Amino acid sequence: MICPDENGKRLVCDVSVISHLLFTEELPSLTNMPRRGRKEREMEFLQNLANSLKSARTVELPSDDRSAFYMLMTMVVANQHKSVTDLLQNSKFDVNYTCGRTQRNLLHIAANCGSYECLSLLVKKGAAVNAQDVSGCTPLHLAARNGKRKCLNKLLEYKADVNIRNNEGLTTIHWLAVNGRTELLHDLLLHVNDVDIEDSQGQTAIHVACQNGHKSTVVCLLDNGADINRPNHYGSTPLHFACSHGQRDTAAILLQRGAKFMSDKNGKTPLDVSVEGGYAETCVLLLSSIPRLFDSLIMMAQREDVKEKMLFRVLSHLCQNQTEEKSDRLLIGLAEQAFSIGQKLLSVSSSLEPEVHCLLRCVTFLCKLYRQVYSLKTKVNTSSALNNVSPIPAKACKIFQPLEVLWKLLDDWLNLLEEEFKNFNNSENGKITNMEAIHASEINPEPQHMLEPNPFLTVNTEQSEKNKSADVSSVWEMESKMSLPSNLPGDQTSARATVENKGQTKSQNVETKKLGVHSWDGLQGTGQEIITATVPRICAVIQAFYQCCTCFSPQPITSPRFIEFVSQHNNVLKSLVARNPKVIFDHFHFLLECPELMSQFLHIIKSQPFSARQEWFYENLHPEDYDNDMFHSPTSQESLVIDRNRLFDSSCEELNKASPSKLKKNISIKFEGEEGMGLGVVREWFDILSKEILNPDYGLFTQSADGCTFQPNSNSSINPDHLNYFHFAGQMLGLALYHRQLLNVYFTRSFYKHILGIPVTYKDVASIDPEYAKNLQWLLDHDINNLGLDLTFSVETDVFGVLQEIDLKPGGSKLIVTNSNKHEYVQLVTELRMTKAIQRQIDSFLSGFHEYIPQSLVQMFNEYDLELMLSGLPTIDLEDWKTHTEYSSYMDTSPVIEWFWDVVSEMTSPERVLLLQFVTGSSRVPYGGFANLNGVGSTQKFSISHVKYSPQALPTASTCINLFKLPEYPTREELKDRLLVAIHCGSQGYGVA
Repeated sequence: MICPDENGKRLVCDVSVISHLLFTEELPSLTNMPRRGRKEREMEFLQNLANSLKSARTVELPSDDRSAFYMLMTMVVANQHKSVTDLLQNSKFDVNYTCGRTQRNLLHIAANCGSYECLSLLVKKGAAVNAQDVSGCTPLHLAARNGKRKCLNKLLEYKADVNIRNNEGLTTIHWLAVNGRTELLHDLLLHVNDVDIEDSQGQTAIHVACQNGHKSTVVCLLDNGADINRPNHYGSTPLHFACSHGQRDTAAILLQRGAKFMSDKNGKTPLDVSVEGGYAETCVLLLSSIPRLFDSLIMMAQREDVKEKMLFRVLSHLCQNQTEEKSDRLLIGLAEQAFSIGQKLLSVSSSLEPEVHCLLRCVTFLCKLYRQVYSLKTKVNTSSALNNVSPIPAKACKIFQPLEVLWKLLDDWLNLLEEEFKNFNNSENGKITNMEAIHASEINPEPQHMLEPNPFLTVNTEQSEKNKSADVSSVWEMESKMSLPSNLPGDQTSARATVENKGQTKSQNVETKKLGVHSWDGLQGTGQEIITATVPRICAVIQAFYQCCTCFSPQPITSPRFIEFVSQHNNVLKSLVARNPKVIFDHFHFLLECPELMSQFLHIIKSQPFSARQEWFYENLHPEDYDNDMFHSPTSQESLVIDRNRLFDSSCEELNKASPSKLKKNISIKFEGEEGMGLGVVREWFDILSKEILNPDYGLFTQSADGCTFQPNSNSSINPDHLNYFHFAGQMLGLALYHRQLLNVYFTRSFYKHILGIPVTYKDVASIDPEYAKNLQWLLDHDINNLGLDLTFSVETDVFGVLQEIDLKPGGSKLIVTNSNKHEYVQLVTELRMTKAIQRQIDSFLSGFHEYIPQSLVQMFNEYDLELMLSGLPTIDLEDWKTHTEYSSYMDTSPVIEWFWDVVSEMTSPERVLLLQFVTGSSRVPYGGFANLNGVGSTQKFSISHVKYSPQALPTASTCINLFKLPEYPTREELKDRLLVAIHCGSQGYGVA
């Protein structure tokens, strides 16, 4: 049989073969057709088969539109227009059929992909040019968005509507502006009547073009009449849009074309939005175009709604990239701002917290910028600074001069209080003469131009040091009777602030007197209110004064001027702090950087509640960008990989390889061969490692006489690596304290004292030799002159089996111990036993510990505080545990929950510890009890959640969130059995839950 193909060529086929295929495989329904019809169908099939095989595709569309759409879509994407033409030629397919999640038709597909020939075919076939998909986009929108110029012009040729909006109100011209399709914009503008057509938010094409930095598009729109100052619904102009996204070039075009500098409906200007984004170069452009904005920029230092980080980025760029004259102008402007705020702050009638925040912001900006600009240009002679000579650069004198007025005002305040102390001390009857009201105008210093040439000369006082230091006991008595005037330095409104006076308890008053200062609770009326209101204000200005002083002192030298200031007003400052100790934690951060000043206030700090000191400790320990969620999304590459079988050595190796700065930011632990990671694994590592460092095999620590605590082993040198191991132990304790992780170890009080730098006493000897401690106590309690003890200032010590006589002091073996010098003898022998014998071990430990915890911070605690912070509470309070437990799908009255707590109440103390470790990963309770259990980034209470019961099921836990998953056991006996199995067999080791 011979039949032609589509190109007229002849094909010779075996009709019997075709008949067999048609009638037995493909078309059984044709068996009942007449013979002639069957032959025609055979020929049609043959022709289609040949065409399909030669073109490597089907030659017919499926009968259902959905299947046909997906077949055609792939061809349209590839712009296979001939194939599409062939398939559509004899098909009844609806070219406007939409499909898929986006509900697009083939014309949308062609316009989106730029398939021009297919698009032309489809519009000829009657495709609707204004059809919208699910987001409201037409084919014209898609062609404009993707820059398909030929498609766009073809659609315009078929009268596509340029003003149709999508669901967000965007028209075709908006899409061109968004993507900067300037070459298409010229074509489109021939069909656009309103170049300022708005979207749903009132934004025109020029808004979005400016936002995205398309310079040529902006120029084209402006040349075609776009409104340069057109506000959107929120009042934002194109200049706002350019500045809010840091588009300096488009902002420059707008300013050159005469754009107005206006505020939006929220009062924000283009400068505001530039600073909010930290776009320094855009700010420079605005300042150069509109010089009056310079003062507005400086004023932003006072605004709480402006982020400090972004504003500093802008100011820093200005200082480093502008002329020295402009840099100085900016710095002087900040100094003037700080003076103005500080003066208002010392007025008792002003708002406290906003003024304090503004002052410290301004001063912080000023000091950081000054150091950044001039620190490299100005070299300070360190030896001169050590000799209390401060060669202040002339530039600093010029920049900081406005603040000298504030420092003088601060000095007047403190001298006023000091003078009242002095007046009362000299009063015959213990009564103070009423002071005349002093107005701020009378006490303020001369105008700035009258100041001395070098404003950084140390503040002088006419009082001699002898007269200035009034007797403290007299100060106590005077404070309780004196009455301060209502008009004080800085109070220009003569208004009195009414401040709630919380007072102090009797025990606090007693403690305060022990500190050498006196509470001012005895002040009456106005005096009491003024002092209460003034303390935080004066202390905030002192903090600002310190920050400025440190600009010119080489690190780590404390400014001699500031040290002299504190010494000059020492008594008043201590009285102020005693009145309101909170100001230390709010404003006296400088104490942590000044050992010579810290020693004067340390006793006051130590008298504050432990919780307040702990909060201040971590506030100053962690950097500003510290993330409490230390353990989020760890990866294997970031983790310390620990071999559980060589826990000590493996941990030591890993910790020594990692940098402290990295471990401060994030710590992640992974045990070899185990999949578990996260906070629970970190807790377990700290817990079991703290036990391992006490392993006698390492010889690092020995058990004390009480059998519960440990201290460094004086004979640890039998291990050649003992000092490296002590360094590692210090690192581990420091890292745990840094991240608030509790350890399963308790040390002797004397060892905690060594960490804190507190001298040991003879009572500490009891931890290693109770009987010897009793003998020392007896020595102190009795007269020994006539007892014939024949003691000298030397002792015999066993050094590796050989007795050696060691002098406690030079020539000690010839110096007899008597009743008059026995206290010195006891202290020296204590230091020998408790410190000198393990000095190298202590030094190595502290070298590791101080990598994470600075001595200046830890010194505010005593040995009991440090034990709480490192090891938590020594016992588990069951009632506290129950009180601070939460339930999920259980209630506290559920039978299973009641059985659980009954079983826990019957447990031994070690079993309760195992249960706690099973659920939380730690065997210790933090200070404050179960209410303060540590979670991921914050506290996380102990929780019990419901799990469906299945036979032999064990309880499980998610240690990262302190979650105990408890099956609903049918009996108390099974619950107890399964619980004990779980805690004894599963308290260590982690998999993936």
